[in-house]
Amino acid sequence: MNRKFISKSNRILRKVLNSKDNLDIIKDFIESFLDLKIKNINLNPYLKSKAKNLPSEENFGIADVRIKSEDERELNIGIQFVDGYYIQNKILLYYAQIHANQLCYDDERKFVNTITINLVDLNYLNSKDYFNQISIPSKLKENNIELYIIELPKFNYSINLEDKKTAWITYLKRR
Repeated sequence: MNRKFISKSNRILRKVLNSKDNLDIIKDFIESFLDLKIKNINLNPYLKSKAKNLPSEENFGIADVRIKSEDERELNIGIQFVDGYYIQNKILLYYAQIHANQLCYDDERKFVNTITINLVDLNYLNSKDYFNQISIPSKLKENNIELYIIELPKFNYSINLEDKKTAWITYLKRR
């Protein structure tokens, strides 16, 4: 995968997926990776509203959604591709933007935990697993940091495409 293509990939996928018409696709993606059932999903217009103000190479983020799970848990979720330059900075900056965007709304909704799903096209962590969760606990339950990092090169293709997570990774790795 071309590293320079990644930010453009975010931009293209955001235009395709970040619409009310495709919420079912984003819902399926999130449910597959976070092992939860979504009761309600809504787009946060933050990425779209800020896109005009960012240089194209920083135009990151595929989706920014607010979900309510079947167990009534509310979450802010962001999805992005990350290239290999300053990867840890980009992951944390994206998390901060998605988490802080909750302040932009006038609908008086409560501040909730944020999860980012970061798709990486290189081996970044020392783990042998392609799917890793990094959690940074906080004294305040609403401020726990949850980062999911999916390292595409570590994924070995599988014939079992009935598993949704495997099907998604196979699609992303071959695109």
